Amino acid sequence: MNRANLVLHAKASIDRGSKSFALASKLFAKQTRERVWLLYAWCRECDDLADGQDHGHEMKPVTDPKRIIAMMRMLTNRAMKGEQTGKPAFDAIGVVAQECRLPDRFAHDVIDGFALDAQGWQPQSEDDLYQYCYHVAGAVGCMMAVVMGVPVGDDETLDRACDLGLAFQLSNIARDVAEDARAGRCYLPKNWLTEQDIDPDNILADSHRSALIPIIARLCDLAQQYAASARTGAAQLPFRSRWAVLAAAGIYGDIARGVKQSEGAALDQRIITSKAAKLMWVVKALGQAIGKPKFVDRKTLWNRRASRSLS
Repeated sequence: MNRANLVLHAKASIDRGSKSFALASKLFAKQTRERVWLLYAWCRECDDLADGQDHGHEMKPVTDPKRIIAMMRMLTNRAMKGEQTGKPAFDAIGVVAQECRLPDRFAHDVIDGFALDAQGWQPQSEDDLYQYCYHVAGAVGCMMAVVMGVPVGDDETLDRACDLGLAFQLSNIARDVAEDARAGRCYLPKNWLTEQDIDPDNILADSHRSALIPIIARLCDLAQQYAASARTGAAQLPFRSRWAVLAAAGIYGDIARGVKQSEGAALDQRIITSKAAKLMWVVKALGQAIGKPKFVDRKTLWNRRASRSLS
């Protein structure tokens, strides 16, 4: 595919895979929007390959996950070197890499997260949780920031971009506790579960429900903290990018707020953000983008630069 066709393929991917991100992405300037779509297509394809899904739906067991991860790395390496792979989603990240000088390390950090899932990994501590969230979402935030024009050496802004990725992933984990558990996965730190006398191998037992609710609320509160930090960093972005990022933060933030307010109902039904609420955030984010953001000190937050291997 040529670039124009890759963009069309990527747009179809984001339209199908994430209505929230698709809406927010329309606020970017044209060139940035296309690059965001291209990067999303690679993220979506890798996620689907790792989880046996189709655009994030209907997770099923993957045969030979190590082979899938190895193939993912090989295709990503080839694409980022400028080679054609014949796989649209991988060729898409190749275009972004060439146009934005995207560092290879962020892409490999993301793939490391998929490798953890392939191993059936579970966090032992809160620090482990943040490290995992960095791999599957924080590193994507850093990549998106580079696409929006943030210099690779601007660690302060990249840290804030990483924080938004952490916020999104913490919200996902809080929303999907039951779905993940039914698929044999658990991203709740074992020490949190131990504190509440919850059996890590049977977290959905009726006897654990009341103890599980404050753990989910804790995740939601953390998501809000990292999202607040990210809003501070958004001030460093061009106006259209700032508007889009703040809209996405608000739309996704509603997931964490909805999960917490449900007081356990999220274990039985999927929490979503209505179309009206999403449009409201587009308008509200415009005002936020024009105004001066509240400064949030992130010294007490997890630091991606202190990251370590979880394998």
